[in-house]
Order: sequence, then C-alpha cells, then structure tokens
Amino acid sequence: MRVLLILFLVLGAGHVSANNENVVNIYSSRQSQLIQPVLKAFTKDTGIKVNLVTGKDDALIERIRREGPNTPADVLLTADAGRLSRAKQAKILQPIKSSILFRSIPANLRDPENTWFGLTYRSRVIFYKKSTINPNQLSSYEDLADPKWKGRICVRSSDSIYNQSLVASMIAAKGMPFAEKWVKGLVSNFSRKPQGGDRDQIKAVASGVCDIAIANTYYYAQMLFGGDKRLKGAAEQVGIFWPNQKDRGAHINISGAAVTAATKHKANAIKLLEYMLEDVVQGWYSTVNGEYPVKPGVPADSRLQKWGKFKTDALNLSSLGRFNAQAVKAMDIGGWR
Repeated sequence: MRVLLILFLVLGAGHVSANNENVVNIYSSRQSQLIQPVLKAFTKDTGIKVNLVTGKDDALIERIRREGPNTPADVLLTADAGRLSRAKQAKILQPIKSSILFRSIPANLRDPENTWFGLTYRSRVIFYKKSTINPNQLSSYEDLADPKWKGRICVRSSDSIYNQSLVASMIAAKGMPFAEKWVKGLVSNFSRKPQGGDRDQIKAVASGVCDIAIANTYYYAQMLFGGDKRLKGAAEQVGIFWPNQKDRGAHINISGAAVTAATKHKANAIKLLEYMLEDVVQGWYSTVNGEYPVKPGVPADSRLQKWGKFKTDALNLSSLGRFNAQAVKAMDIGGWR
C-alpha cells in the first residue's frame, strides 16, 4: 500500500478529460492486480482512460489477429521476446518512433525495427539446494549437460516459451548442432519428467526431488517476498546462481509492450509506453513484481540487489523469435517433452 501511495503522489494529481476518444485499450497477459495500480496512476496523471482486457499470451495474440482492423486493442502487453516476435510475424504490430523509448531502453531489449519494447527484464538462471550443492560446482548453462548432473535437474516442459527462448539463445551463441547436443545432454540429466511451472521447479529443489533447477528470477522473488509462508520457506532453502559470468552472461528476457497495427489511439498508446519508463514506475515494477528495470540508472529493488550484480547476455532479444522454430526442433530431437 505504501508503494502505491508513493506512486500516486510522485506522478501527480493530473486532470480529467471530457473527450470520449481520450482512451487507450490494452490487451495484457499480466494479471490485473499486477498492472492496474500503474494504469490508474496513468489515468490520474494524464486524463486518458484505460480499458484493460486480460488473458493468456498466445490467446491474446490470436484474438488481435482474428479481430483484424476492427480490433479495439491499442497496446499488447505480454512476456517474452519470443511471443512479441510471434505477434510481429502475425503482422498485428506497427513500428513506432519515440525518443523517450529509444533513450530509455537499451537497444538489445527492443525490436530493431521498433515494433516492440522491453519494459522490465528477468533472468532465467540456475537454482540450487543450499544444503546439497556448493555453488562453486556450478558454472554455465552448457555445463548442465555434463553427466555429473545425471538425475539431478528439474525444469518445466518444452512447451514453455521461457525454455524455448533459452534454447534459442544457445543457438544464437553456439549454433544449431551444439544446441541439439546440449539439449540431449540436459534431458538425460532430468530427475523427473518436466512438469509444472517455475515455482514448482524451485519447490522441487527445496523438497529434494532434484538438486538444481532452471527458472526465472521473478518467480523466486515472488516466493521469497510474497505472503505465502510455505512458498517463502521453500525459496529460503534454495540459492540463486548466475550462469556464464566468465563469457556471454546470464540469459535474460523481457516483459514488453507494442502498439497494434490497427490502433485507433496511437498517440495515447505511445504515451502509455513512455509512461511505463518513468523512474517511479520502473521502480514499482521491481518492487511489486520482482523484475529488473530496463531503464539505465533506475536501481532494482534493494532485496533483488542483495543477490549481487551479474553480467547479462547482450544478445538482441529479437534473436529469440528468429531462432524459435529451430529451438523447438532441437528440443523435439533431444526428447525434451
């Protein structure tokens, strides 16, 4: 509550417009409670009314495609550059120009053709059982295919766009033949059939089902800092490790947004995206969602900072979409179900 109060106070009282067209319509995969405070503050500060539709990522992309030029959606807000690339390939997005977005978002976290933009980022890293694993035993994603980890790794299924994007990043870094071999080695080290979400992998490490897991940092943050004592207790037994710090850096991905090709309120849509790059909004996302600000100079929440500084992969995230089909093929060949 204190965070939201600060948000409203900093962003100001704003004004109310009588213009019925002074609206922006968002299709978002974010749960309502994780974005509504920002949208309410945006309306309070700008007078622009926000209409929000929430749903599953791929379903929203398909809905916009089916609605075609009649879609009411002005903004698509979703997670993972791979999904945003799918939306671009479906021709439901349009390139936009904004000096604020260009200045505030590093080039590798936005589409080179300016159709989508990262708003926050997270890293897909290694989590380990503190009582079992010495972090000095860990090093890189590549090392997870080593037979020494046989029967010791938990991860969710190949259907996860997060895993597809991780494999796509491996293809970008090492090529398809290496990625295929790596996937086979990784799969041979699974402690169980892939199942559940990222929180389930972290819980599995805590309960001893496996020694290490691959998951996104923001799930870990939400477990540690949320109100569920059981999730917090599980997360406290697990440590976080940043892979590939001696070479390309830890794999990262984004929560991002784009303006639809058929928008009727383009100026308002761009204004909303720019608003999400305000320092206070970037900080709010880090505190509430456990993600990292994309805007240089805005610090992550102090609790995340305690995990230490880490080197991130500088790969342009458009590559995650470009290599997605190959990633799915490599996972299929390797038996990652």
